[in-house]
Amino acid sequence: MHTVGFNKHDHAACVGGGLRAAEETCAKQGLRLTKGRRRVLEILLQEHRAMGAYDILSILAEEGYASQPPVVYRALDFLVGNGFVHKIQKLNAYVACAHPGDSHTPVFLICRGCEAVAETAATLKTTLGEAAKKVGFTIETTIVEAEGLCPVCTQTNAAGAPA
Repeated sequence: MHTVGFNKHDHAACVGGGLRAAEETCAKQGLRLTKGRRRVLEILLQEHRAMGAYDILSILAEEGYASQPPVVYRALDFLVGNGFVHKIQKLNAYVACAHPGDSHTPVFLICRGCEAVAETAATLKTTLGEAAKKVGFTIETTIVEAEGLCPVCTQTNAAGAPA
């Protein structure tokens, strides 16, 4: 078992499920999940952590892919645009979607101690949407990022070590 977000899970099933969901969505919508896009998604699924574009690029370079930032950024743009990956604004990093294939508004819980990121879904969009509607505002994008301490860092912090 590996840790995802703050919980243990079956890592192989998670990676396989994420790739399957992306492949099925692409097939249904006529999108091209190229070899490079698929590999970037696979890296994010395998790592289960927020990664910067250059972190991904260094892994690709080790595997013999061309070391060109635009290739990674184009793959990330495609993956984010189609909901397979999310951008964590606070960290300027990317994380594979924890709920691929589900229509949801993600909420990111970011540990200020270890920078682990957990994705959860909340009903915030409905509440926020109602508030926006009252003032005539149309929401196009919602990004919710909460910062705090994960369970491990909370225990470490409680034991007297700085987080």
